[in-house]
Amino acid sequence: MSEEPDVETIGTLLEDPTVRTILTETSQKPMSASTLSDHCDASRPTVYRRLEDLRECDLLVERTKPDPDGGHHRTVYSTNLERITVELRDDGLRLRIDRREDMADRFTSLIEGM
Repeated sequence: MSEEPDVETIGTLLEDPTVRTILTETSQKPMSASTLSDHCDASRPTVYRRLEDLRECDLLVERTKPDPDGGHHRTVYSTNLERITVELRDDGLRLRIDRREDMADRFTSLIEGM
């Protein structure tokens, strides 16, 4: 998403219990869509739709990890959301989203800045 989501978009997302569970669970450790489906008690297609919604709002990070048991790769998701703040102002509601920066991303920024 090129610009920050608006209050309505975030409000609609957070209204969904599947989204809230995804954010809560992936804040603890990265999880696959099938694992999230079990935790959310929701179908995989539903979980995949919610994951895409969260990614579009830049509230979730998708990573590919090697699977040592199967010799393949698997996709896991983790939230980069730290805090959402909604402020009441004279001109309306103001939304602020604070995101966590991944250690690898910080390292890349440091190297690129040299």
